[in-house]
Amino acid sequence: MQSLIDNARLFPKRAADRRTDLGRLAEGQHPEALFITCSDSRVVPTLITGAGPGQLFELRTAGNIVPVHDTERVTAEAATIEYAVEVLGVTDVIVCGHSHCGAVGALLRTDDLTAVPTVRRWLSHTEPHDPVRDAVTAADGPAITSAVQRHVLTQLDRLRTHPSVAARVADGRLALHAWCYAIDTGVVSAHRPDTGAFLPL
Repeated sequence: MQSLIDNARLFPKRAADRRTDLGRLAEGQHPEALFITCSDSRVVPTLITGAGPGQLFELRTAGNIVPVHDTERVTAEAATIEYAVEVLGVTDVIVCGHSHCGAVGALLRTDDLTAVPTVRRWLSHTEPHDPVRDAVTAADGPAITSAVQRHVLTQLDRLRTHPSVAARVADGRLALHAWCYAIDTGVVSAHRPDTGAFLPL
């Protein structure tokens, strides 16, 4: 914890040295994209993309899960998505999965999660039609990398159930992107709809 405190104390000077205009940032935000990814501490969106302050609006969830839109249930995820699209006017949404994902791994292994009931309930958002769940029952289940990729594509489908997203995708004002980040190599792969494959950027 002390290293975090020390760095926070030094931040104003580092920002000045890097010519980061904190005053300009105080006037408002105009991020380029909504970046949805896992809460995993090894996944750092600004490090991966090189984005500076104000460039990314971030939504982090366990397993980068996007709940299906539900008019009867208010969630922080839905509010963040709606705000990014309707108020901030982002033109791109990136859903980024990652290698060595504990959430997808738990689903593939059908881990006993009774000790973490809230996590178990959160992962139930992948049921009943998430391809990751389907992969668990397949005789020749795919490697975790393939499962992570399929999982990310499922989250894009769930994004499209959100009215603000669906409307802007339909009229061309919003583009959706599926990425996978390899923690051990740093390589980022993106889904290519024309081939159905994930290829390095």
